[in-house]
Amino acid sequence: MTGRVEAALAERGLTLPQVVPPLAAYQPAVRSGAYVYTAGQLPMVEGKLPVTGKVGAEVTPEEAKDLARICALNALAAVKSVAGDLDRIARVVKVVGFVASAPDFTGQPAVLNGASELLGEILGDKGVHARSAVGVAVLPLDAPVEVEIQVELTPEA
Repeated sequence: MTGRVEAALAERGLTLPQVVPPLAAYQPAVRSGAYVYTAGQLPMVEGKLPVTGKVGAEVTPEEAKDLARICALNALAAVKSVAGDLDRIARVVKVVGFVASAPDFTGQPAVLNGASELLGEILGDKGVHARSAVGVAVLPLDAPVEVEIQVELTPEA
């Protein structure tokens, strides 16, 4: 049976992907008490990055915003892998996003809106969060964007 969150994804033509396997020595997500912390999620689609490069150079801000949505979707998959059910999300507490930026690119917040807007669309008020949008020189695999989320879970029934 599909839960409310996954139904909301399906209404938008989205499906929860498989958890992206770690690229190094870490877990995609860990739970500590009522909180789940995800590792930084790249915009992997079926095991590959659809685009590489720096935002403001090889990658447009619009492309990067779409990639941030993919990162958020991958983060939700990581949350589900340890929480069992996305309907247990009480709220998204924090989103941290990294944007591999050309030296003169300053639109990191607009890029990260891709992740924030997806979480709001899918989770409603539970998706409203604090956020940091950071420009960096380079990300793993030359990814343009990386997103991590922290969520609070409801108590298990």
